Amino acid sequence: MIQLKTEAEVELMRAAGLVVGRTLERVRDAAVPGVTTAELDELAESEIRAAGAIPSFKGYQPHPSIPPFPGSICASVNDEIVHGIPGSRRLDEGDIVSIDCGAILEGWHGDAAVTVGVGEVAPEHAELLRVCEEALWRAFAAARLGGRVTDLGHAIESYVATQGEYGIVEEYTGHGIGTEMHQMPHVPNYGRPGRGPRLEPGLVLAVEPMLNLGTRHTRQLDDGWTVVTADGAWSAHFEHTFTLTASGPWVLTAVDGGAARLAALGATAATG
Repeated sequence: MIQLKTEAEVELMRAAGLVVGRTLERVRDAAVPGVTTAELDELAESEIRAAGAIPSFKGYQPHPSIPPFPGSICASVNDEIVHGIPGSRRLDEGDIVSIDCGAILEGWHGDAAVTVGVGEVAPEHAELLRVCEEALWRAFAAARLGGRVTDLGHAIESYVATQGEYGIVEEYTGHGIGTEMHQMPHVPNYGRPGRGPRLEPGLVLAVEPMLNLGTRHTRQLDDGWTVVTADGAWSAHFEHTFTLTASGPWVLTAVDGGAARLAALGATAATG
């Protein structure tokens, strides 16, 4: 079932979202050459717990056949798309790393991700990050009360198609979010508009395009978690949790609520 939140519950989700947004700011700044992904994970857990929240990902086990996730963040480097397990790997100059972070505060979840260039990155990798992040914000700018969930994916796909030859990952999608990290509906990053559940007050969604420099195809590693590109091309991943109000989109995991990025696209952000 789709969980619609009251205004008071959305405010609680905003509080959880701010924990995630501020944690990602700290971890993003710490993603420099020589740091290990385990060190980034330790920093994230410390920030989350200091805010009185609990890491959503640590110990998460969607199925008994899959080992519990051991980290507080997913750290996916270069050709790793999502669900990378933090560990002893040191980041090198020119790497890109997707940092996916979730937190639970007073029973409500926030979920967001950013892909960071480590030091100076190649122009094609910097452009990959730019296109992926911009596509995410185009989805928010296209969202309207009374619209449909597939309007978001259509906005992502339409923008990406104007920017070059990129593969949009189809096997992994955005999702509803609330008292559980993953709820209905699924939010694909492609497709025709005007389909799926209506966008209505109280619906909170995590939108997360994943964009590959090569084909869209993926494979999962033997650790049961890490997803990589099938052709070894590098990948980017951006995510925010958002809701719609009568005055516009409210990006719950953006520290400014999404005001700056949405204004740049001619859209007005709600501020709660």
